[in-house]
Amino acid sequence: MGRRQDRPTRQLYTSAERRRRDASPWTLVQGVLAPLQFLVFLASLALVLRTLATGEGLLAANASVVAKTLLLYAIMVTGSIWEKDVFGRYLFAPAFYWEDVVSMLVLALHTAYLACLATGALQPRALLLLALAAYASYVVNAAQFLLKLRAARLQAPRSPAFAEALS
Repeated sequence: MGRRQDRPTRQLYTSAERRRRDASPWTLVQGVLAPLQFLVFLASLALVLRTLATGEGLLAANASVVAKTLLLYAIMVTGSIWEKDVFGRYLFAPAFYWEDVVSMLVLALHTAYLACLATGALQPRALLLLALAAYASYVVNAAQFLLKLRAARLQAPRSPAFAEALS
């Protein structure tokens, strides 16, 4: 049985998919929303941890989780449109199947947070712990997408000038 690095790797994008990706306006939207969501996540994480540690700032912590969740919804909707533009389906294209599966967990946990916040189903500490669970799933999902972005860059065709410079 061959070692993993000896096996041929499937290209993330065909040349047609790469052209559609590069032409899609949703690629830029994703490129803006992803780091914005990450910055809001970091600020919110700090507020949630502060509230858990001190008991202060519950309103700010809850507002930050709501803001993070709204950005998540925006990136998920626009990401689905991007996936349709590039791969011809809104979700679960083979190239992003596992990222989409984990995204569903991320959405479920963030949505559960909003539902519990709106209904008062959880006490503040439990609600913030739910936010942390949602955030942990988000970190896993963000890592998946960063690894996929890295793979796409490594698989990108090199321009003739670049190839010549390497030789």
